[in-house]
Amino acid sequence: MTADAWLPEAATLPAEIAVFPLTGALLLPFGRLPLNIFEPRYLAMIEDSLAHGRMFGMIQPNAADQAGASGPALYRVGCLGRVSSFSETDDGRLLVTLTGVIRFTVAQDLPMRHGYRRVRADYAAFLGDLDATIRPILDRERLEDSLKAYFRANRIDANWDAVRETPDAMLITTLAMVCPFEPREKQALLEAPSIQDRADMLLALVEIGAHGGPDEGGARLS
Repeated sequence: MTADAWLPEAATLPAEIAVFPLTGALLLPFGRLPLNIFEPRYLAMIEDSLAHGRMFGMIQPNAADQAGASGPALYRVGCLGRVSSFSETDDGRLLVTLTGVIRFTVAQDLPMRHGYRRVRADYAAFLGDLDATIRPILDRERLEDSLKAYFRANRIDANWDAVRETPDAMLITTLAMVCPFEPREKQALLEAPSIQDRADMLLALVEIGAHGGPDEGGARLS
């Protein structure tokens, strides 16, 4: 099932949301994050979300803080997403595509429901995320040269035609989400005040990462 492109009014954003804590998973506004849902509590979360606006938040656990009664400590900033497509597998898993809507700050932890975590979300600092017309200023030649070195260092194959054809804002969003940055780096990209700040930070991370890579393994960016 697939939902059409959709963007809410600020006044309609949900005050209380379910959150899916997942280390290393970054969702950004207008980005698309595929999820393979199989744990019973998160299957329940998806089913509840589908029945109530199709939205929930992605957020990273914060290993630097002490865990609480509800589980690992969380970073204070996450991103609200809307289920834009989903399908069920024969073995009961849900394959979900979550499209980023707007970042939020955790204002309050709420009691869990059906085993999954919930928070009260504050969107006030991130209302600019709802403006799809904002574009970063991007030196494409510098970025592509840096990406080539970064991908070589990290053994990533890339579809360069697709990279060159992707508009600047979506390219920054996609690269920030899929490149194998450390969780703290991904959190910093999420919390960047603007997409221009995110573009500048991404370029810096790529240039730094071009000087090293994993000892083994590999990946593919399509």
